[in-house]
Amino acid sequence: MPEATGTKRAHLPAPSEHAPYYSRYIDLLEDRPIVEILEEQGKSTLAFLRSIPENRGQHRYEAGKWSILEVIGHVNDAERVFSHRALRFGRGDTTPLPSFEHEDYVRTAGSDARSIRDLADEFEAIRRSTLALFRSFRPEDLDRSGVAAENRVTVRALGGIIAGHERHHGRILRERYLT
Repeated sequence: MPEATGTKRAHLPAPSEHAPYYSRYIDLLEDRPIVEILEEQGKSTLAFLRSIPENRGQHRYEAGKWSILEVIGHVNDAERVFSHRALRFGRGDTTPLPSFEHEDYVRTAGSDARSIRDLADEFEAIRRSTLALFRSFRPEDLDRSGVAAENRVTVRALGGIIAGHERHHGRILRERYLT
């Protein structure tokens, strides 16, 4: 069973399954099956995104920070990247994968020209795809790993990273952008 900070966890990845940086996301999750977390989170996140008024989309809580639209676009892009890694490694592909420069993705995505509704619809489609992928994995597939951004990571950890990354940015939206 994976362990973290001295307590046993039955469903979440052990710290040895991912780069230390990703603990900041995985540690935000409760110890439940990742598919349950992703499914419940998908519904609650979609409701939250659809509750944000369109006229707030360009809001930045501080000069030089991403807009609300850019944060949502970033969450969408990151989930696609992490899901792609999970697909590759879960299917036994051991080809090392490069990192992705999230700042470049945000700068070139054009999220500020889109609506919150459009980005929320995209999130819904991406999350449905992520859920279908993770439902297809057998327990032994979750143990598979590969190298991404020069760090070994398991498929299980990628599921936790997806959910934790969304939770992290959802909190930032609530606490810094919408208070």
